[in-house]
Amino acid sequence: MAVVLSNVNTEAGLKKLDEYLLTRSYISGYLASKDDMAVYTALSSAPKSSYVNATRWYDHISALLRSSGVTAEGEGVKVESSASFVASTPEVGDQKAAAADEDDDSDVDLFGEETEEDKKAAEERAASAKASTKKKESGKSSVLLDVKPWDDETDMKKLEETVRSVKMEGLLWGASKLVSVGYGIKKLQIMMTIVDDLVSVDNLIEDHFDVEPANEYIQSCDIVAFNKISLNSDFLKFLAEN
Repeated sequence: MAVVLSNVNTEAGLKKLDEYLLTRSYISGYLASKDDMAVYTALSSAPKSSYVNATRWYDHISALLRSSGVTAEGEGVKVESSASFVASTPEVGDQKAAAADEDDDSDVDLFGEETEEDKKAAEERAASAKASTKKKESGKSSVLLDVKPWDDETDMKKLEETVRSVKMEGLLWGASKLVSVGYGIKKLQIMMTIVDDLVSVDNLIEDHFDVEPANEYIQSCDIVAFNKISLNSDFLKFLAEN
């Protein structure tokens, strides 16, 4: 069922959005989707820090967009009286592409012999195309972790800071929340987006969370969900138009 939100650029609309996101990580479902993009693009600027839940969601979607990690279809969302969307203008790109083609054509000698420079340039283009293809094939995944403390006296703020302090190429931390597990103990649930060829989740846990000083706060860390991210042409087109 589609979600209906009032104008998110007003105090009333932001308050409703903040309350809506109190128990949710995304506008609909358990993965970032086009519904999140619809609300994100409707906002004229980042929410005020006083809207804690909306700010958390906005920062997470911003991070996912930087790593192209929003892929789910969503369930449909309607944002009433929001700012108009501005679609990209493909004509400019077409004109640039046509101009580039004309420049390339002007450099081609159809009747001359192939020189050493031509051969070298052709080899470089082939190598570049191969490297580009290989890079595009590198997949990404969205991972949800359960990070458990030792007891109810563990400083959960320090625990989360310890988790987020892990930095490496291909790793992007996302939204998080504390979940009660009983007896006054809470665990940290945190999302992360990884480049599969660069980050091993098992190694990340063993090398960073199971050793000092992290294990001063972290008793254990488990993988709750592991979803491959696949960017299809429809979604790429959606990003370009918004």
